[in-house]
Amino acid sequence: MAADPTTTAVRSSARTGLDADALKRGVLDNLICLQARPPGIATPHDWYMALAYSVRDRMLARWAATFQTYAERELRVTCYFSAEFLIGPQLGNNLVNLGIEANARAAMQALGQDLDALLAIEEEPGLGNGGLGRLAACYLDSLATLEIPSVGYGIRYEFGIFDQEIRDGWQVEVTDKWLQKGNPWEIVRPNVAYYVAFGGHTQSETDPQGRLRVQWIPAHMVKGVACDTPMLGFRVNTCNTLRLWKSEAVESFDLQDFNAGDYYQAVQEKVISETLSKVLYPNDEPEAGKRLRLAQQYFFVSCSLQDMLRLLDLKGEPVGRFADMFAAQLNDTHPSIAVAELMRLLVDVRLLPWDEAWSITRRTLAYTNHTLLPEALETWGLPLFRGLLPRPLEIIYEINRRFLDEVRQRYPGDDARLARMSMIDEAGEKKVRMAHLATVGCCAVNGVAALHSALLKQTVMRDFAQLWPERFHNVTNGVTPRRFMLLSNPGLARLLDKTVGEGWVTDLTRLRALEAHADDAAFQDEWRGVKRANKEALAQHIRSAVGVVVDPTALFDIQVKRIHEYKRQHLNALYVVTLYQRLRRDPQRAVAPRCFVFGGKAAPGYAMAKLIIRLINGVAEVVNNDPAMDGRLKVVFFPDFNVKNAHFIYPAADLSEQISTAGKEASGTGNMKFMMNGALTIGTLDGANVEIREEVGDQNFFLFGLTAEQVEQIHCEGYRPADCVNANEELREALDLIAGGHFSRGDRNMFRPLIENLRQTDPFLVLADYAAYVACQEEVSAAWQDARRWTRMSILNTARAGKFSSDRAIREYCEQIWKIHPVSVDLDQRL
Repeated sequence: MAADPTTTAVRSSARTGLDADALKRGVLDNLICLQARPPGIATPHDWYMALAYSVRDRMLARWAATFQTYAERELRVTCYFSAEFLIGPQLGNNLVNLGIEANARAAMQALGQDLDALLAIEEEPGLGNGGLGRLAACYLDSLATLEIPSVGYGIRYEFGIFDQEIRDGWQVEVTDKWLQKGNPWEIVRPNVAYYVAFGGHTQSETDPQGRLRVQWIPAHMVKGVACDTPMLGFRVNTCNTLRLWKSEAVESFDLQDFNAGDYYQAVQEKVISETLSKVLYPNDEPEAGKRLRLAQQYFFVSCSLQDMLRLLDLKGEPVGRFADMFAAQLNDTHPSIAVAELMRLLVDVRLLPWDEAWSITRRTLAYTNHTLLPEALETWGLPLFRGLLPRPLEIIYEINRRFLDEVRQRYPGDDARLARMSMIDEAGEKKVRMAHLATVGCCAVNGVAALHSALLKQTVMRDFAQLWPERFHNVTNGVTPRRFMLLSNPGLARLLDKTVGEGWVTDLTRLRALEAHADDAAFQDEWRGVKRANKEALAQHIRSAVGVVVDPTALFDIQVKRIHEYKRQHLNALYVVTLYQRLRRDPQRAVAPRCFVFGGKAAPGYAMAKLIIRLINGVAEVVNNDPAMDGRLKVVFFPDFNVKNAHFIYPAADLSEQISTAGKEASGTGNMKFMMNGALTIGTLDGANVEIREEVGDQNFFLFGLTAEQVEQIHCEGYRPADCVNANEELREALDLIAGGHFSRGDRNMFRPLIENLRQTDPFLVLADYAAYVACQEEVSAAWQDARRWTRMSILNTARAGKFSSDRAIREYCEQIWKIHPVSVDLDQRL
């Protein structure tokens, strides 16, 4: 068929053309028409915005074509519900996915601008906290790349969790004003808005057909407005949607109150309503802000489910087809209120019989569990829940009543089992167990690593796994190679393209072909050259961020992740202190020069985590200012770890620290990003470490520590941390040095809570694993001294990383849980 001349004209235009000249014209148009700046006085930020809008222009045709394709086809759509989407900067990622990075670089150079400088201007979107949100973002990338019809649903936070600064060694939280200068990727849709109820009471009545109907009379209503971000796949036309909800007042200004002189009351509802999407609240503060978090979760879940019902209506489908049209994945317990809310919408609003509504709910929803930590399995006190969500609570009670009747039939007389499985925890203060609600109300429950999924069925979900074994699955997490290899490590990407072909970007298993080159001396030289360049780049960023000069030839030993006791950054710090002591005692000791890099945020109310940050910085202050350590040992705490900074950190790592207490980390995804970029792992048999070790081979992984079974056993037998201290002189010396004020400028009280916690209870077995960890670090040092051996191990880590692509994970969700198939978007016929 002959090309449509209109289509050809559109494609070559300044809005949609992909060549450098069209991009150049597009940037100039947007600079003047959107930024209102002529080139002569445009700021760097103006140029960034103009380029971003120009790239977005090229995505919009694909976005519109995707909408139209989905509207015309009979298909099932994945709706990914997550309280966080840590999507990272979008400009570079979209340039890569469109395949126009080189053209954009040429266009900006012709305009006198440097593309790298403009990329550095982009703010980190404050839409997530850590691994949970980053995983959700990786999955959106893979869903689009694999051409899976999907929508991401969450909250459009006005302020991120916080920007982290380090002052006098302490973490200081600074407001994350990521939207202050605008967001060129977002399209606000005021016409797509829904109302969400809070508080009040319910009243029951019988309808003319004799059916009981319940009406919720709320005390307060909030409006949720859709804010859409296009999510483009890699070199495909599919451009899915991330739809985030911004809260607004139903009536933002009361003129009567204003005219009466009550100015505060006139705007009070607006202020209260907008609080819901004001800020991302950290999960590690279990008591503070509970009401806000519950309200946030219900708000975005209700808006999202109402949106799905609207889309069903737009397609002219009956409500009974809801589960055929949508599969909704609940990313952890945060969206688990969806079980009760979907039932409310179906029973109270759409007037379906209970059994039909329950069948639809169960067939639509699926639940991903991300933790075995009891404090992270969300529960809500009944008074709080009843006061905020009276009608959803009534529905939960009814779901629970029917469920417990089912349990009684299967296990007659087993009252203890009923108490364990009930959605209402009756012990002490009554609480709603959200993980139980999700498990009962979903068609599938999955863990996120083989070990985690097994422990899930053996521990916190044991009773449910016995009742419904067919409902439990494992889908090991994955990360996108587009952002964490192709975009953040272009030197490695070019070497991989040359060696195994470009297909690895969407089929990471092709990296297995690298194994044939692992012992090739010339290839090893190229490999080390890429790593050296990445380490030099990180060294420059470290010097700029914290003023510490590090040697790129040293072993870069890196631990970056959320600061938490179970992740055991303090075990790493204890080893640094031990190494420091050894070098002080024996200045001639032969050791591999090391640069320890830490990074991560502690929740503002998590005192012990913040103290661990202070310890790391205290050790860094002493070590880095000791002339005897120069060229041998450096310690860096890199502030404000986020996706943007991760682009420099993962490619530069030689050693990846994955040292959580076995059985505590569900999966981890940082471990995968390090592995893909050729870092070797030192770690416990925890989370996805188990599978990483299986893939890469025992000889290419530095293993230490207690297993999950041994951890359980040692706790059951009665753990005595003092025994570990008494048996190990180096451990005792390290603890005494910290307690004595050596790393706190003589202050013996600063680290007392941390040291007493370790000596008296040591809940995460830091001291129990210390000796094995130190011994394993000696193995690391020996391996590093043999450059050919280390390089071979590094190559094999990348070569065997194929399993940990998010593409593989999404395919497993599609096959095992969602039953969804790819749908190609034909751009030519949509323009």
